[in-house]
Amino acid sequence: MKKFLTCLLALVMVLSLAACSGNDSGNAGDTSGDSSSQTGGDTTGDASGSGDSSSGSGDAAFATVEEGKIIMSTNASFPPYEMVDESGNIIGIDAEIAAALAEKLGLELEIMDMDFDSALLAVQEGRSDMVLAGLSYREDRDEVMDFSTSYATGVQVVIVPDDSDIQSNDDLEGKMIGTQRGTTGFIYASDTPENGGYGEEHVLAYDNGALAVQAMMNGQIDAVIIDNGPAQEYVKANSGIHILEGNWVLEDYCLAVDEGNSALLEVLNGALEEMIEDGTVQTIIDKYITA
Repeated sequence: MKKFLTCLLALVMVLSLAACSGNDSGNAGDTSGDSSSQTGGDTTGDASGSGDSSSGSGDAAFATVEEGKIIMSTNASFPPYEMVDESGNIIGIDAEIAAALAEKLGLELEIMDMDFDSALLAVQEGRSDMVLAGLSYREDRDEVMDFSTSYATGVQVVIVPDDSDIQSNDDLEGKMIGTQRGTTGFIYASDTPENGGYGEEHVLAYDNGALAVQAMMNGQIDAVIIDNGPAQEYVKANSGIHILEGNWVLEDYCLAVDEGNSALLEVLNGALEEMIEDGTVQTIIDKYITA
């Protein structure tokens, strides 16, 4: 279907940090979502706009949007990577990875919840420091953001009703498909048939995966394309639907910072790679994904 995507690693050291840019990548939805503050460790690091901060992976001058904090933007409707628990806290794989990164940098973690497109724009407009949202690398995204080392593999799958005549991924041509707005699932599926998609007229975008699944169960669309993690959660929570066999596409998940924010990416990458090597990331993933 698609060739595997690989994340690019930006490891360019800079002597001084350029000011946050306001890249404009198009329209976005409401950016006023809830903000959840979480402490990722003692706030002993100096993250002032002009001060030096250091991580366990080496010294580098970097700045964050707000002194003493690192702000993560996300869309908390993507279980098990990000979701809201019964107490209103944002939890999940990405949230715990972000908390561990904040602890390594000696900063307090704040999580901003908004729609997916807005989460990407928040980084580009200097309202958040990084985005973790089940985010996969794409060349067009790389033009406005810088991506980290990959920390997880994303598998996109297809959900259909139990009584559907769609028996495999090859049966999607001509069907109405739902995806989450702004995701690679939407981008790939809405592409032309010549490029492996199904055409824009056959794809509807929803604010989150849960709405797409509900629309399918109401008979408004025939199938939903979404990552395997949330797909498993939706199938578990709703009877009468199942996941088709086989992967629709494979991707690598990364975090991203604003384009040109090399100093921050340097320290985040250093901390992230340490967490991958010592097993911290895998432990977090295993906590939420048991199979």
